[in-house]
Amino acid sequence: MLVTDRPLGSHTPTAGGIAKTALPYLDATGSRAAQVYVSNSRGWALPPGDPGQDELFRDGCAERAVPAYVHASLLVNLGSPTADTVERSTATLAHALRRGAAIGARAVVFHAGSSVDPAHYDAALKQVREALLPLLDADGPELLVEPSAGGGRSLASRVEHLADYFEAVDWHPRLGVCFDTCHAWAAGHDLATPGGMTATLDLLTETVGAGRLRLVHANDSKDTCGSLRDRHETIGQGSLGTAAFAELLRHPSTAGLPVLVETPSGKSGEGHAADIATLRGLLP
Repeated sequence: MLVTDRPLGSHTPTAGGIAKTALPYLDATGSRAAQVYVSNSRGWALPPGDPGQDELFRDGCAERAVPAYVHASLLVNLGSPTADTVERSTATLAHALRRGAAIGARAVVFHAGSSVDPAHYDAALKQVREALLPLLDADGPELLVEPSAGGGRSLASRVEHLADYFEAVDWHPRLGVCFDTCHAWAAGHDLATPGGMTATLDLLTETVGAGRLRLVHANDSKDTCGSLRDRHETIGQGSLGTAAFAELLRHPSTAGLPVLVETPSGKSGEGHAADIATLRGLLP
């Protein structure tokens, strides 16, 4: 397995056992970083996990020098006007942090969420504060907020919107950002124009400060800029093009950060292996 100083990896399957399934997948795809779900990506069930598998996964990642991340359920929405959704979302994040600690994950990624109703925006940010501050104050993995593709009254889609999000939690040092290229493109950041990726990452740093960007999701897009549609495409075969990703990898804010691909891939990971190889070829 080729080792570089830039951890390039993938969202990694876990069905059948987190170590049994994920570790061979990492090897097959050449992944040097991993992201996993620890619960159903579109459900509220919170499984306890298998301590034996957790230990094997944790040790296997350590042996491979692979940093691991948890992606929380896609249902998480701390800004929802529905109290039950907020309660379930908070419980899901707490569960993801516990499971993340058990598998040795660095951080838990979660979507910024939506107020649904524009009149609920201020109340939604208060909910974010009430839910996140206790989780951020606890020991264990960090939390990384991922701006969305921009639909449904999102609390943070364009990177400048993150200012209100961080203000809501008093700029807590344990809250970081996961930057998704497909989401940013869908939200209206023109990453494909020469200099567009650089300008967006500059704006992200200006908005939240140096060091807040802690993970990158590198996904091309099937759609046009500003579409508000989150449909991933193989890198170089979508509307962003490879030049945008070369610019991403050259930007100082991404230096040394893990970069993960999430485009749907076959069971043996051919698609992820191809995306990782493409990114590796773009490294400065």
